[in-house]
Parts: sequence; structure tokens; C-alpha cells
Amino acid sequence: MATRLPSPPRVGMVSLGCPKNLVDSERILTQLRADGYHMSPDYAGADVVLVNTCGFLDSAKEESLEAIGEAIAENGRVIVTGCMGKEADVIRARFPNVLAITGAHEYEQVVEAVHEAAPANLSPYIDLVPDAGLKLTPRHYSYLKISEGCNHRCSFCIIPSLRGDLASRRPDAILREAEKLVAAGTRELLVISQDTSAYGLDLRHAAYPLKGGGEVRAHMTDLARELGRIAPWVRLHYVYPYPHVDQVIPLMAEGLVLPYLDIPFQHAAPNVLRAMKRPANDAKVLARLRGWREICPDIAIRSTFVVGFPGETEADFEYLLEWLDEAQLDRVGAFRFEPVEGASANALPNPVPEEVKEERYARIMVKTAAISAAKLQAKIGRTFDVIIDAVGDEGATGRSYADAPEIDGEVHLRDAGHLAEGDIVRVAIEDADEHDLFGVPLAD
Repeated sequence: MATRLPSPPRVGMVSLGCPKNLVDSERILTQLRADGYHMSPDYAGADVVLVNTCGFLDSAKEESLEAIGEAIAENGRVIVTGCMGKEADVIRARFPNVLAITGAHEYEQVVEAVHEAAPANLSPYIDLVPDAGLKLTPRHYSYLKISEGCNHRCSFCIIPSLRGDLASRRPDAILREAEKLVAAGTRELLVISQDTSAYGLDLRHAAYPLKGGGEVRAHMTDLARELGRIAPWVRLHYVYPYPHVDQVIPLMAEGLVLPYLDIPFQHAAPNVLRAMKRPANDAKVLARLRGWREICPDIAIRSTFVVGFPGETEADFEYLLEWLDEAQLDRVGAFRFEPVEGASANALPNPVPEEVKEERYARIMVKTAAISAAKLQAKIGRTFDVIIDAVGDEGATGRSYADAPEIDGEVHLRDAGHLAEGDIVRVAIEDADEHDLFGVPLAD
């Protein structure tokens, strides 16, 4: 008699917030897949729905609550996890029928909650998980989380209360994960954490053995070097400009790591930086940017800035605009200050009126768009490697070393219908606008 295979329970997933949350979602789904669950692309086909929430800002919390409400309305069986899990009372006050609530990176508790809500029966015939785990990103790029938490106490941020202090992963474990991802098709590794520069500080930068011999320190520079030997592209995110970051720039000049740094400067005016409890030596930062460009002239720097922080004067904001003129950053994102429950900045005096925040936000976006446009215009006539993200009948869309997925610009290619997603090709740049480049792939 033929063996009748059991029908596995199906899990739906809604993942909100930053790439770090996305990695958490991938880990949860990978474990559930190993435990015999299948994934559902919609609410209707799911036996239970997971909502991985973001709790960084009040607006993000409201988006999370709306997502929970939609999942309950469409399915009814909902488990909540993520950063907003710290506020279980708020969630249950609005949605008393939620099955379970867990906090950020509490993987075991989430999986246990799913087991209880929809028990699975493992089958040796069908329950197989790829070595690299399940991914929520395209096959050719992957986020690689190297640590959790943060030791900073910025006045506008509640991340340490949500995710705790810095907790670095062992470098050998990170490198093993990177090898599996590359073996499964990843061409670009995007290194993420709350503070990539601080990686390994809690491990006292100890050295760990490598499987092929030798050892690697739990240090940003050593880890970046080893990752550059594994993956074609390695991109560093959330890098604070500590002095030892200087050691990474030669790796970029050598081609081991992409010449790209995502540095959350947040502001430039000393008064505002002090109120934010951020490093306030803006002149030294400008000098270091110049030094980095001397070593690696094509290095792309992206950053984010907060406008309308409590106490920010017009003079402070003008100082920021002048600093941006000198810094000449390649990519800039800006945010209007938004109070978030639990942040000490909420108690600061002299809040900035909303209409002033809007006006300053518009001005900084005009300024940074002009800088970006000029930098992109200077690339016309040059050639760059581009990783392909999407291919149509005639053209394709990809990214250069200066473009992280979802947050930066793109490179639009003509005569590129023969390419495939994940290809890395040499491209001649023919045109540019404020954010994107346009070009054609060169013949092999």
C-alpha cells in the first residue's frame, strides 16, 4: 500500500521594519521549514500568520498594529513577534485574540508558539531545507547579520531597550553562513547590525579558528577581509566612523570589499549632536572623509540625517547644509524628528514646529538631490560593474557598487535582455539623472 504523505500546516509571514528584522524573519521561517511547515503566500492558505513588527518610531508601531489587525481580519490566527513585542499590553488591548506575543530575535519562543498553534508532523519524504536556509530576498543577494543590540544610548533611539546591548556572533559562524549563502547562489553579501564598527567588542576581539586552518579575529576589519574572499560583492551597512574604520578603506581599494559605507551621521551641528548624545567632532569627520577618498577615490558614502530635532535652530540647520556641501555624500536619506515612546529626546526643550520640520526636510532633500545629480553626471562615460536585479524583454535593471538594494539608486540598461538576474556585468554609463544611471552592457 502506498504511503499517504501528511498535509503540512502552512505559515504566513508579514515582515516589517529594517533588514535586521528581515533576517530574523528568514531565520524563523528556516527553522519552521525544518520543523515540517510550508509557507503560505496569502492569508487564506495559512493555518497561522506571523507578524514580525517594528517598534522604532510611533509611526512604525501604528503600521505594525495595522498589519496585525489586517492579519486578524483576514485569517484570525495570529502570532506577533519583533520589536513591538516589548509592548504586549498595547497589542493585547487592541487585539485580545492574538495567539502569542514574543520579542525581537526570540526565535525559540516564536517557533514554540507556532508548534502550539498548528502542530506539524515531520515527513522524511518531503521535509527538506536548503543548506542556506529560506530567504525573503532575491537569490543573488543576502543580508548577513553579524551582531545584535547596541551599546550607544542616543537620545532619540530606543533600540537598546528593544534589542539589548551589543552581542556579536562568532566570526567563524558568520563565515560558515556566508559560505552557505554563496554556495546557494548569493553574489552580494550585505553586512548588517546595529553598529557594524563595534563588532567583536564584547568578544574582546578574540581570535577563532578557521576550518581550513588559521584564525580570524572578531573584528570588523578581519571579518570584512575574510568575507571578501568568499563573496564577489561585500557591502557594509550601519558603520559608525570609529578610527579603526580607516583600516577597511585599503580593502576597498584592493577590491576585496565594495567601496561603499553606510554611516548614520544623523546631523553635523555640534549643539544638535550633543543633544542627540552622538559624537560631535564634525571637522574631524570631514578630514577623515578626505583621507578615505585619497586612498579609494571612488568610495561611495551614504548617510541619514534627522531634521527638526528638539532645539535645532535655523543656524544649526544652515550649518548642516554647509557641512553637506563640503562632505559631498553620494547618497542621503532624511527624516523629520518623530518622538518615540521611551526616548529621552522627548523631554528636551524647544521642540521644532511641524511646519518648520517640513520646510527643512524639503530644503535638505533639494540640497542632497543636487549633490547626487552632480556626482552621477560625473560618471557618464565611465564603466562600472553592475549586478543585475531584474531583466525584461530588452532591458535590465541593476545596481553599481554605490547602490544598496531598496535604499539607493539603480542602473537601467538597454540591449540587456540576454542577461540573467544575479549576473555581474561591465557597463558603459551613457546618461544620469538625480538618482539613477543609464547605460549599456559591454560585450564580453
